[in-house]
Amino acid sequence: MQSFEKLLLENKAWAAEKKEDDPNFFKRLEHVQAPEFLWIGCSDSRVPANEITGTLPGEIFVHRNIANLVVPNDLNMLSVLEYAVTHLKVKHVIVCGHHNCGGIKAAMTDHSFGIIDNWIRHIKDVYNEHREEIDAVGDEGARVNHLVECSVRQQVINISQTETIRKAWAKERRPHIHGWVYGLKDGLLKPVFSMAPPVKEELYQLL
Repeated sequence: MQSFEKLLLENKAWAAEKKEDDPNFFKRLEHVQAPEFLWIGCSDSRVPANEITGTLPGEIFVHRNIANLVVPNDLNMLSVLEYAVTHLKVKHVIVCGHHNCGGIKAAMTDHSFGIIDNWIRHIKDVYNEHREEIDAVGDEGARVNHLVECSVRQQVINISQTETIRKAWAKERRPHIHGWVYGLKDGLLKPVFSMAPPVKEELYQLL
């Protein structure tokens, strides 16, 4: 049996188990999705959003890319954000990075990674902004993890500056934006930064 065939078999087993536990499970999912969360995470295969949060299909709307970046001209990410916030009415947007991230590690070197260089240059900008504090951290692993957290904070800020979020904050005072980091060593999520909708007297600045 080839590896991809095993995936198909596992899918059949999973679907059968879901139907046995709840005969209406797929009927509900077929007709509506009403997630409370948008998850912007890293493409790393070790960080599956639903599994590490214990959530079911339909509970988290997910976008993933290398190093969980929020790039102002990324139409893919912006489209996901617009759909999740404006149409699905999510209450929370979560940017989740993870320790020992390969994209972060690559951005801290002078090596060329081909087309990926165009993407990780956004991480390099964060590194250059915080270089002094990052370089003062102990070993290489600790420096990488510190940049992971700095980058997550920056992505939260980037989201808060999008037109989609500014409109939603001004009109509906949602969503909250959260920056989390996942620990590969212990499987735990660590909140590192968050932004709530502005207070009432600040809303006029967003209009």
